[in-house]
Amino acid sequence: MSLIPSVFGGRRSNVFDPFSLDIWDPFEGFPFSNTSLANVPDTARDTSAFATARIDWKETPEAHVFKADLPGLKKEEVKVEVEEGQVLQISGERSREQEEKNDKWHRVERSSGRFLRRFRLPENAKVDQVKASMENGVLTVTVPKEEVKKADVKAIEISG
Repeated sequence: MSLIPSVFGGRRSNVFDPFSLDIWDPFEGFPFSNTSLANVPDTARDTSAFATARIDWKETPEAHVFKADLPGLKKEEVKVEVEEGQVLQISGERSREQEEKNDKWHRVERSSGRFLRRFRLPENAKVDQVKASMENGVLTVTVPKEEVKKADVKAIEISG
């Protein structure tokens, strides 16, 4: 017997087990809701969920630094490329786990699929010196910057 009155359409819930709670979706049935993905193939859903790999881009005085959270990926599953001279492309793929016939899944929340992100680099980027490293699921791509030559300023004496 449920400890919470059934105000959300008769869904089972147990306040002592947070993983058993079915959350009411006020947008159920709308074109952009998660429930509208029921007829979409699993591969399309997985790809869209993983396609938005979060990447930070900061600029330091010496370089442009990109950091991407890619938990569970090995460096062999990630590709970093510079194309068309000034476009940094970061891509990868997380494979879906093999399912055993005897397995009973209670929840599947981790995404799988491919991702691809592209960034147009500024003119001062040294694209021939790009370095990438991966540690603890965080990809760091460093693009050094060319030194900007400061214009020589010559003081002009004002006569008169």
